Amino acid sequence: MTNKIEILAPCGGFDSVIAAVRSGADAVYLGSTDFSARAGADNFDNNALREAVDYCHVRGVKVYLTLNTIVFDNELESVKNTIISAAEAKVDALIVQNMGLAQLCKKLVPELPLHASTQMSIHSPSGVKLLFEQGFKRVVLARELNRGEIKEIAESCPDIELEVFVHGALCVSVSGQCLFSAVIGSRSGNRGRCAQTCRLPFYVDGKSGYALSLKDNSIIDFIPELEKIGVASAKIEGRLKRPEYVAASVKACVQSRDEGKVDSKTRNELESVFSRTGFTDGYYVSKRGYEMFGYRQKEDVVSATSKLLADIRNSYKDEAKRVDVAAEFSAEVGESPVLFVSSTNLFGKTVSLKVKAGQKCEKAINRPLIDAAARKQLLKTGGTPFRINELKTIIGTDVSVPVSLLNNLRRDALDELSRRLIDSFPDYKILDYDLIPPTPHKSTGKKRYARFVSTKIGSGFKKLDLCFIPIDSTDDEISRLIRQGFHIGVEIPRTLFSRESQIIEKLDKIRSLGVVDVLCNNLAAVYIAKQTKMKIHGGFGLNFTNSLDLLWAQSYGFADTELSFEIKSDQIERLGADIPRGIVSYGYIPVMLTRNCPNKSVNLSCRNCGGQSKMKDRLGKTFIFYCDKNAAEILNTVLLDAVELAEQSSNLDFESFRFSVENYVEKVETFPDFIAVRQNCSEKTHGLYLRGVK
Repeated sequence: MTNKIEILAPCGGFDSVIAAVRSGADAVYLGSTDFSARAGADNFDNNALREAVDYCHVRGVKVYLTLNTIVFDNELESVKNTIISAAEAKVDALIVQNMGLAQLCKKLVPELPLHASTQMSIHSPSGVKLLFEQGFKRVVLARELNRGEIKEIAESCPDIELEVFVHGALCVSVSGQCLFSAVIGSRSGNRGRCAQTCRLPFYVDGKSGYALSLKDNSIIDFIPELEKIGVASAKIEGRLKRPEYVAASVKACVQSRDEGKVDSKTRNELESVFSRTGFTDGYYVSKRGYEMFGYRQKEDVVSATSKLLADIRNSYKDEAKRVDVAAEFSAEVGESPVLFVSSTNLFGKTVSLKVKAGQKCEKAINRPLIDAAARKQLLKTGGTPFRINELKTIIGTDVSVPVSLLNNLRRDALDELSRRLIDSFPDYKILDYDLIPPTPHKSTGKKRYARFVSTKIGSGFKKLDLCFIPIDSTDDEISRLIRQGFHIGVEIPRTLFSRESQIIEKLDKIRSLGVVDVLCNNLAAVYIAKQTKMKIHGGFGLNFTNSLDLLWAQSYGFADTELSFEIKSDQIERLGADIPRGIVSYGYIPVMLTRNCPNKSVNLSCRNCGGQSKMKDRLGKTFIFYCDKNAAEILNTVLLDAVELAEQSSNLDFESFRFSVENYVEKVETFPDFIAVRQNCSEKTHGLYLRGVK
């Protein structure tokens, strides 16, 4: 039997918590004051978090706290305190982005469930399997998946819960892989401070348009199908949006799940309260292309009229009666009347209590208490979340009980029931764990790696310690490079949509040729490399930014790993752990990774693209994007050159040259030739290694 899918609502403040719960949400997710991927939301300090959790738990609603940002070593003590505060508030799960933070959670509060944020870029079965083995309870899947891919993951990984976004804003980049805002203005999307660069005008093929702006995702109509597939949670995006949006979207999701369709009134509210020229289900139904693009226009803004918003607010102004209570009332002459109540918490535990009035019942002179009168008063649960759905009365003969006493008895019983329900949630055991400042790692020498997009490599790169080439290179090409003296590894693509089996088959062939080194930019690639007994080299896409991340990579068996583009050089120098680490020191930084190519915004065909295209921003700067027919990388306009920084670092063990669209690399005959070409480039940047991110 299929379990009922959870409706999960976004809450940027307490007003949204109320809107979500009263509209029928089964769970809410919200952010702490720090370490939230929506830093612009109101978010919750420790006191507000406790209040929100208590409010939700009484009403049978779960609360998940987001800690879904990259963190640096100097922030670990603060994030430790946040984890402890979350455990003390009895949140139902933590949503995390990075593996180091997950390890810290497990050391501090082993029983606190972990959910893997969509910021982890999980979009194939192997990534989910890795996280299950690492103790995660749930994985929030990437938004780019279609129904078949979600079903494949559900069937391949039946022991872990899956969460799917069903409504809300749709980033053109795979979540966790966007650097655009950071590169342009140091506002990191991976730290909740995205400037929404993608919503600005970008032009493809000389045509005006919004080449990076997608319509809002909405697959609410498919919630019953997702439930059948085995998805545990239907998630709504929107912690930065108003409570009315939360209410409208929750109501629509509940209708779709429980009634199989969304009525016209609710659908109109949903479309009017917020959209970008309508909604799209393009990823889910495998219709990527022109129809998915859209931006917020005047008509979209004015559709959210004052009357509409007032109508939506009116729909949740009253407390929702969502908690069933069984009660028994007894009254006898000469005895204090007693009200017994019981209810069941989220985990099926029954909470019971008995309240006795402070005065005894007297013998009635004129109007004895009858069953109907007692029920009338006791069933008035007023502004509480309770409904007494089962009431037994035991009333003696000629008993007099004042109405005020009945009301006080009911009120006292339900107030105490609220407190008992809150207390019925078990305390997490919080362990003592001291964060010892890491001893900075010291490199023993510098290696040089390079990554190429073809097998056309100049002979001057033979001196490099590793040359990573595409995994789809032919056996003959790989063998030729090995014979010529190149030290060859292969790169697993940054996206694995629908092609894991081909990757695994190819790795087996590559290993037979003597190649064992694999560059892995996502957790699925890491898992595949380990299962096929290859040597794991972590890529920048894993977003490693602190010593705990590196300790996890070390324990998992990485040979070495690149660090995130978003870590500053002085932070690098303080990193601990023993695993060799490096940075990408040269190349055009991929500022986005997208499954829907910008060319599609103007309906261009892929037929004559050749894997490389261009777009311009409103200032006339040209961005090249490189496509492997599965996803496109959008490259920064300015060349990254941090070679000196890498070579001067005492913490780094290697540097990586990343070649994406350069044509000269096949003509480099000696390494000094490459150095000369590099030095002749007029427009260069040190990237974020000096500037850092907010």
